[in-house]
Amino acid sequence: MSSEPAPDRRRRDAAATRQAILDAAVTAFTRHGYDGVGVRDIAHNAGVTAMLINRYFGSKEHLFAEAVDVAFAPRTVITGTGTELAGQTARTLVARTAPEAEELGPFLLMLRSAANPRAAEIMRDAIARHAGRHLSEELSGAGAGMRAELMLAVQAGLWLMRRVLGTTALAEAPPEDLARYVTMLFQVLDMPAKDATPRG
Repeated sequence: MSSEPAPDRRRRDAAATRQAILDAAVTAFTRHGYDGVGVRDIAHNAGVTAMLINRYFGSKEHLFAEAVDVAFAPRTVITGTGTELAGQTARTLVARTAPEAEELGPFLLMLRSAANPRAAEIMRDAIARHAGRHLSEELSGAGAGMRAELMLAVQAGLWLMRRVLGTTALAEAPPEDLARYVTMLFQVLDMPAKDATPRG
């Protein structure tokens, strides 16, 4: 009688192994950045061999690309749609960047890997596919792509200033006041340039 696992069992085991590697990679790249971790480190944390990682993903670069895709896909900050895009997203951003809030993994991954040109290119593509695409679809009129990236820049900048650097005014700002100002910024970016041109 054969002790060979059934095909369905092998497929389940392979999928579970692949997922364990991917989970370990997301954690490792978020904590240490692309240049700060090697395939052997990820393999150790996943309980597999480096050879198995290469079998499933081909290379560290390909593994990083999949880890970035997994990390950037969820809408962790951009929670509003339609008329609530500016206000809801601003309130979520303020809550998620509060000093006591849970860390935003995608932002950390981006910050710690951006110095590597190839990693930066991979993350740039992932931003365009996920948050950038979603915002571009939400924003109407001319320059939607530019305005979407400006909105993302505000999000990244607030996170950096408030959570990483801990600047006093932003760290201590009353959440409702901060959310109100961020909402106004997002509302301006929600308008095509011709409608947002200052008068005077």
